[in-house]
Amino acid sequence: MATWLPVAWALALAAGPGDATEPSYDVAARDASAAVDTVNARDLVGTWTVDLRPTPDAEPYYQKFVVADVTAESFTGTFYGAPVSEARLNVDWGAVRFAFITEDGSGAYYHSGVLQEGRLEGTTHSPGRGFLAYWTAEKAAPGD
Repeated sequence: MATWLPVAWALALAAGPGDATEPSYDVAARDASAAVDTVNARDLVGTWTVDLRPTPDAEPYYQKFVVADVTAESFTGTFYGAPVSEARLNVDWGAVRFAFITEDGSGAYYHSGVLQEGRLEGTTHSPGRGFLAYWTAEKAAPGD
C-alpha cells in the first residue's frame, strides 16, 4: 500500500512546529465558532414548503415538512406526511444541521439538511426505491 501525504502537511512537517508555512486546518472551526452564538435550532420550528422536483428543469413538486418541537439534540414532526423518527440536530458548525428517518411501504427514507439564511437544503436517500434526491425548502407563511 502506498503512503500518501498531502503536500501542505508534508511541507508543514518539514518546516517544523510553529513555522509560518504550517497549514491551518481549523479555519472552518474558527469561522463556525464565531457564528455559533447566532445559531438557534428553534428556527426550524414551523411548517416548511419542500420542493422535491426530481431534476432542476422539472416542474416544482411541493410537500410539507413540519417541525413541531425542538429539544437540545432532537426534534419532532412530519415530512411528506410521515412521522419523523431518529431525529438529530447539530449546531456546532455555525448552522443548524439535521438528520432524520421516515418510512412508507417501500422502506426507510434517510434525510439530512441544513438551515442557512432562512432556507433549508437537504437530501433524501431511499435504498428501497434506489434514489438520492436533493431538495430545498422555504418556511411557509402562517396559515399556509
